[in-house]
Amino acid sequence: MSQSTAHSPSLAQAEGLAQKSLAADPDRLLPADPGTRAIARDLLARVEDLPIISPHGHVEASMLELDTPFPDPATLLVTPDHYVTRLIHASGVPLERLRMGGTAVVEPRETWREFAKAWPLFDGTASGYWMRDSFEHVFGLTREVNAENADALFDELDAKLKSPAFRPRQLFKDFKIEVLATTDDPLDDLASHAAIASDPTFAGRVLPTFRPDAYIKFAAAGWAGRVQQLIETAGDGLDGYAGYIRAMENRRQYFVEHGAVSSDHGARTAQTLRLDESAATALFDKARRGEATAQDADVFEAHMMYQMARMAVSDGLVMTIHPGVFRNHHTDSFNKFGADTGHDIPFAVSYTEALRPMLEDFGTAPGFHFIPFTIDETVFSREIAPLAGFYPSVFIGAPWWFLDAPDAMLRFRSAVTETAGFSRSSGFIDDTRAFCSIPARHNTSRRIEASFLARVVAERRVSEARAHDIIVDIVDAAPRRAFKL
Repeated sequence: MSQSTAHSPSLAQAEGLAQKSLAADPDRLLPADPGTRAIARDLLARVEDLPIISPHGHVEASMLELDTPFPDPATLLVTPDHYVTRLIHASGVPLERLRMGGTAVVEPRETWREFAKAWPLFDGTASGYWMRDSFEHVFGLTREVNAENADALFDELDAKLKSPAFRPRQLFKDFKIEVLATTDDPLDDLASHAAIASDPTFAGRVLPTFRPDAYIKFAAAGWAGRVQQLIETAGDGLDGYAGYIRAMENRRQYFVEHGAVSSDHGARTAQTLRLDESAATALFDKARRGEATAQDADVFEAHMMYQMARMAVSDGLVMTIHPGVFRNHHTDSFNKFGADTGHDIPFAVSYTEALRPMLEDFGTAPGFHFIPFTIDETVFSREIAPLAGFYPSVFIGAPWWFLDAPDAMLRFRSAVTETAGFSRSSGFIDDTRAFCSIPARHNTSRRIEASFLARVVAERRVSEARAHDIIVDIVDAAPRRAFKL
């Protein structure tokens, strides 16, 4: 993933900007100590231009299939990125001003002006770092965003987005993306994925991911109707819970046939539980009657996480879980603007006891790969790294969401390595809806890995030659290994 693509300033320009542009500084995020920084530079050079492997994210496949021009700077860079909108909202700007959902009352230029005014709020944040990097290395902007130049920057970006050089397929190529996974509904026909896979002009892999949350969580809007459609579509004529399980198995197989390598689960907790068929049927029927309690929902979800692991052993899909988030914390915002609009808040989650029922039965099953993610840093060294240090099925999920930031990435690497080493992690996961931030996020991770390894080399804990092998493994081999690529 090069930071010197066709959209970047030339090397000479970058050198001229180094004193005034943070994003052009070749030593950004590298250690401040000169000796350690020199080691980090060499390590970064080994991996900075390797292709991007993105096995979990939320970019739409149809965008790449149709190669539709991006609409405008605000719709591309601000509105869909809840990392961005949440902080602007926290400063007192109503979400309506950020063109959220179907209640938008302002034009894109007005939203961009709100973003430009709020730009100083992003100093020190991961979002600010990614966006500054994207502005310079993807769009070639060299002026700092502010309220005074908001309109001029909007026009400059808008003109670029209308050019062929900034169409999704060209950017996919320029970003050096080799693998990009999407996140998809179990009943999606995956037509866009099939079209891309059969297109000889498209280089790279765009893989679907099986995401059944809306069919597992009793409280999901429209759950009963959605489940009925699932059973009628793929239940092989069975009804009730038996048809539901059969339909899940069949749709997973459909995804495998269309190139999927993983299933993803935004479970409320990490709990797993094996119910006998009669107990599971009773809960399922209770939910279909609209009588299930919140406790019933948690029990059924835990049971279905066990069932997803059972299915994974059979069909080979890698199982990833992303628990520990109170989704849609602010009801009024959810009612007005929908999900993924910035008010999802983390809470503490336990993994050791919660995962034991599943790992007891499947943790050593040949071919089973399981990747737990967390937003609770305390469990990296206490629970997740020790689990990955024993079970061959468990790989450590990369820092995710609120932890997907430079300092948190360093804390993660320090927390897990002494217990599980370097080989048991998943590789970097960008988990983004913001397509143009992908190269910045991966470059951030590569710089942090170089920084951490440089320190352990300087401390004589790992040889420099070995560190060069390790960083290539972390960046390139680890995601291929964990996600069976």
